[in-house]
Amino acid sequence: MHAHGDFPPAFVADLARADVAKALAEDVGAADLTAGLVDPHTQATARVLAREPAVICGLPWVQAAVHALDPAAQITWHVPEGHRCEADQVVFEVHGQARALLTAERTALNFLQLLSAVATKTDHFVQAVRDVPGARAHIVDTRKTLPGLRLAQKYAVLTGGGTNHRLGLYDAVLIKENHIAAAGGVSAVLKLAAQVAPQAKFVEIEVETLAQLEEALAAGAGMLLLDNMSLATLHQAVRLNAGRAILEVSGGVKLDSVRAIASTGVDRISIGALTKDVKAIDFSMRFSSQGQ
Repeated sequence: MHAHGDFPPAFVADLARADVAKALAEDVGAADLTAGLVDPHTQATARVLAREPAVICGLPWVQAAVHALDPAAQITWHVPEGHRCEADQVVFEVHGQARALLTAERTALNFLQLLSAVATKTDHFVQAVRDVPGARAHIVDTRKTLPGLRLAQKYAVLTGGGTNHRLGLYDAVLIKENHIAAAGGVSAVLKLAAQVAPQAKFVEIEVETLAQLEEALAAGAGMLLLDNMSLATLHQAVRLNAGRAILEVSGGVKLDSVRAIASTGVDRISIGALTKDVKAIDFSMRFSSQGQ
């Protein structure tokens, strides 16, 4: 289980309950017409299996979905949050009211399949750069998230061993080309950032050339986003920087290219695909017993 920084357990539990409330309202509406076919007194036990290898993520959302409909339901996790599972492994078992389990099933699995997908994809990138000689790059997410589920996805990135970039537009400053043009240049925009947003966790400025890199360093930049630079240019950028600022690479990073990027010595590699281009992990729920 990885450290979760901005996501302490109580905050995650509240976040999960809020996300689940919206999802259940969307799915159930006034009533689950099909679950109404089941006797309300019937109890059931179900197992959830992973159909493929994955890093499991979404425990608080699963528990929130089940307990919203049956507060007394008992959930036993066989694969803890942030741990890997194999194909056909039982991830958790749940015992409770059959109606409640049937109604909660899709909402619970929707969160589990999405968040485990993000955690698993993040883990793939983290493992890819782990043993690169001389590399120190962290794998970082972006704001390219599903609307309304950003915090859940960023939690999943942390669970997979990645690092969060800014959570939104409110907690840090990222100065891009249009900001620089509108504010009157690199030096001017950096001074403005210090004045206008002193509460920001960090101020980062995007550069596309080595000349812009040198200009930003001369203006006192402490964090630079190297946008779509070639590997050769990245090597030069690291040498020019000489440890003065944090260097982050962005733009079109793929699993087959991330090792070479990490080998340049940059500090961070941000990847929109961690949260944007995810393929859900396949899970299934199977009822194993029931009784009055």
